Amino acid sequence: MILDKNSTSNKQVIIHCDMDAFYASVAELDDPTLRGKPVVVGAGIRGVVLSANYAARKFGIRAAMPVGRAKRMAPNAIFVTPDHHRYSEVSDQVMQIFQSFTPFVEPLSLDEAFLDVTGAQRLLGTPREIGQAIRKRVHTECGITCSVGISKNKFIAKLASGHCKPNGLLEIPDDRIINFLHPLPVSDLWGVGPKTAEQLERLGLKQVRDIANTPLETLKRALGDATGEHLYELSWGRDEREVVVDDPDQSISAAETFSYDIDDPELILREYLRLTEKASARLRDRELFAKTIGIKVRFADFSTITRSKTLPLPISSTQEIFQVVKDLYLALKLDRARLRLVGVSLENLKEEGPQQLMLGQREKGWREAESAVDQASARFGEQSVRPASLYQRLSRKKRAE
Repeated sequence: MILDKNSTSNKQVIIHCDMDAFYASVAELDDPTLRGKPVVVGAGIRGVVLSANYAARKFGIRAAMPVGRAKRMAPNAIFVTPDHHRYSEVSDQVMQIFQSFTPFVEPLSLDEAFLDVTGAQRLLGTPREIGQAIRKRVHTECGITCSVGISKNKFIAKLASGHCKPNGLLEIPDDRIINFLHPLPVSDLWGVGPKTAEQLERLGLKQVRDIANTPLETLKRALGDATGEHLYELSWGRDEREVVVDDPDQSISAAETFSYDIDDPELILREYLRLTEKASARLRDRELFAKTIGIKVRFADFSTITRSKTLPLPISSTQEIFQVVKDLYLALKLDRARLRLVGVSLENLKEEGPQQLMLGQREKGWREAESAVDQASARFGEQSVRPASLYQRLSRKKRAE
């Protein structure tokens, strides 16, 4: 089946598919006795909640909440230890279903993705029919449910999926976008965190329609050129972002958008370390080495910069990659600038590793140790085993300052 993403016979159609309480749903799939009971995925009093099914959410339990607090809120809930390897298995099945409808799939995480189905309509039917078919196959073949949002761009499609949860489908045609969008709170706009929402409220801008009805130049003066223009465009339902298909053979990347802007260098470096662990584990899993290491930084005003370094020899060790990542970040000399997103990319991938050592003599057995860490992380989650020496260096540096 050959699909033309740039087909001129149809208007652009973007679908956002989001699994419903994904981790908890997988737990119920593997243990049907959990169904109908409040289920929380997260282990250890000091751990955080990764997912909660809808029965547990009635108690106020939400993702990222400390497990100890969740247990106090719902002492009779069932707490399940995360199984990240199993989540990856189910996610792979779901993504294969998506790719059977269109090759233009942009995974956002294990449990959600954007699909550009513009060129699929002639073969597969209307956008609603395609969305219903996706939901049916995910439920039939994977045993879990998903919510589907459909519209002309990514922003509105993602909003739509969030408004039809759980296990629903919502299509927002062009002529309904403004009526759907304008009554929503400003916090629903992509990129509006707690600080920006508070700033907007101080300006008397509480609903999306308030931003839409404010002159663009006024927004720019109050919020800065980039943020003001970004929010103004979104308030009228305009979003030019395309569905970006990740080519796994060309690069490996990991990024994180913060729930609020961060300016603490230690927290930022810890996040870079976490992303480096994630990306380098995928690199080693594919038995590859990276010769080019890159970082991405997105500021509070949505401006973005990238930096990269191409090495004489390819590497795959978390320790070595993080040293490059840290050097690239520190070289920016950001001086506590507020950041919205950070990312790590591994490019220029090679199948063969270096024949000589690059960043000093590796300790004997280092690769074996990292392989063991990768296996533990796959089984128990990426928080289960951490490179203490790297974290200790960050902490010592912080204390020294």
